[in-house]
Amino acid sequence: MSGRAEDKGMAGRRGTRAGVVAAAIGLVAVLISSCSSSGGQPAANAAGKPDTTSAAPAKAITLSVGPADKATDVQPGVPVVATATDGKITTAALTNNEGKAVAGQVTPDGLQWTNTEALGYGKTYSLTVTGQGADGKPETKTSSFTTAQPRTLTYLSVNPQDGTTVGIGQPLAFYFDEPIADRAAAEAMISITTEPKVDGAFYWFNEKEVHWRPQNYWAAGTKVTINAKIYGKNLGNGVYGQEDRVITTTIGDAVIHEADGQTHQVVTKINGQVARTMPTSMGNAANTTPTGTYVLMEKHDHMVMDSRTYGLALDAGGYVTPVDWATRMSNSGIFFHSAPWSIGQQGNSNVSHGCLNLSPENAKWVYDLSKPGDIVIVTNSGGPALEAWDGFGDWQIPWDQWVKGNR
Repeated sequence: MSGRAEDKGMAGRRGTRAGVVAAAIGLVAVLISSCSSSGGQPAANAAGKPDTTSAAPAKAITLSVGPADKATDVQPGVPVVATATDGKITTAALTNNEGKAVAGQVTPDGLQWTNTEALGYGKTYSLTVTGQGADGKPETKTSSFTTAQPRTLTYLSVNPQDGTTVGIGQPLAFYFDEPIADRAAAEAMISITTEPKVDGAFYWFNEKEVHWRPQNYWAAGTKVTINAKIYGKNLGNGVYGQEDRVITTTIGDAVIHEADGQTHQVVTKINGQVARTMPTSMGNAANTTPTGTYVLMEKHDHMVMDSRTYGLALDAGGYVTPVDWATRMSNSGIFFHSAPWSIGQQGNSNVSHGCLNLSPENAKWVYDLSKPGDIVIVTNSGGPALEAWDGFGDWQIPWDQWVKGNR
């Protein structure tokens, strides 16, 4: 009896162990099933939430071109541009109505193409651009347009000329050979860059002539570059630019002549230092020399001065006189020049017709020194103020008036 009772107890313990093992195996199976089967649910992310993110599909390319298809009166000076979004430009071809290709270039990143050769007036062009999208698929865009036919063209002359060295008073003068209706557009076409940087403004003297200058005299050594991109651009009233102009010039030494009509002396300063003091004779009571700031314009080793060129007849006290070493101060006939006949009055009285008489030696010194853009300041002559339009009388216009532009 006791043996059977012991056997029964052992059997019970064996049954208990078997149940524990079975339960453990079942739990492992459940855990494995939970980890390995999504059951239709997204996998958990690091925060324990379902991860619903997935890669966005690659986009198709979008091409845009300008001018738009069927556009007319297109300005030839405005670039033709094609751009790509969500892809890159692979080829582009622009041809005129004669089938001639117009040169162009795609940017290194493949996102833009533009022409590098100017278009012509009054022509029809066809543009075909092909690109490949991020999705790998190609796309083509076309445009056909016609450029403007001008009523007339205008040529732009510039002073100073390219490669010159000029004085600290030199304005940048622009002369169109046709009246300009859209003056703001004309100004926008003229880029002026300087080294070091100098701020300035345009001022219109008439419908064909505009000047640019800084508020104060230029600093010696300043480098100036003018880039007038007028070709193919509309300047208003059917007038278009004939050709672009690029001019570089350098500001030389600061030369200022201070001419006093009471002391009858001209004091010349170079870069702020007095270089020479010279006796002079200015305009007499009937022909007073205008006061103000002049800008030297040109010079002649010999010339004939004829008062009739500015309206003074010979029978009204005019003259026709040959002179040496003449340096022009104004368009109205004011010069530095050699006047050996008035040496006795130079330094003590004013007897000229308005010019600044100098001895031959001093006149040649001024002639040799001078460059366009040098400054002459005339004071105490008894004359009226120099007119702003007379030569380069730009500095006669106050800055607060100048910056308004006189459009």
